[in-house]
Amino acid sequence: MKLERAFYKELEQAKQDRIPLVIPVGTMEYHGPHCALGCDTQIAYGILERLERIKPVVIAPPVWYGVASYAVAGPEKNTVQVDADVLEQYMGCVLKSLLLGGWRNIYIVIHHQYEQENLMPMTLACMKAAKKLLMNFLEETRGHAWWGDNQNASYYAQLDAAENPLNWIQVVPCMSTRAQQETGYDHAGKWECSILSALDRDVVDLARVKHSDEWFIQDAVDASPAIGEEMIAKSLEDLAERIV
Repeated sequence: MKLERAFYKELEQAKQDRIPLVIPVGTMEYHGPHCALGCDTQIAYGILERLERIKPVVIAPPVWYGVASYAVAGPEKNTVQVDADVLEQYMGCVLKSLLLGGWRNIYIVIHHQYEQENLMPMTLACMKAAKKLLMNFLEETRGHAWWGDNQNASYYAQLDAAENPLNWIQVVPCMSTRAQQETGYDHAGKWECSILSALDRDVVDLARVKHSDEWFIQDAVDASPAIGEEMIAKSLEDLAERIV
């Protein structure tokens, strides 16, 4: 189900059934002459569309503009950089509306700069927005000392459970560390071009690799949709377990 195409009745039923609401967050970042600018966002969105084939999820519209940084290339190559603090505030507003609307099973899904699940600025911005919102919401709705109340005595027994309100919003990678180690991970090279071409062949053109000598794209000539399908399959194994 796509959030922007859904009707009120179906959305209310999804909330009641605790169907996961998934939000792909990406960037508009230079990925060489051969790979589309929106690569990171397209991968996150495309993998979630694949996930929808195997389990019920509500897919929210993607956040295209994120914390790209100018580490790879500056604005002269069309990278659009959003400051981490600005993204945090924006995501905080989006998540607050969803939380107030009754969603209690929200996942932000990121592909950009998530090597080995290390925490980079965009991921941290989303995490901070989520946890700050949840803490404020719980204080406002349950009062001060809500956590210390004896009714919360089972907190540590259900740290990973859906009943834990601090799990109502989570940030997860498209590709887990395991999936990355069993296949590969890079920027605009063999691995990223493989996974993107498996999702959408129209946004990767390997014949254009020859137009640049940039080190990080040279092995992209070895990319293939077949490799990408293997990456997607391993990613979905972990996402299906994390997004519940």
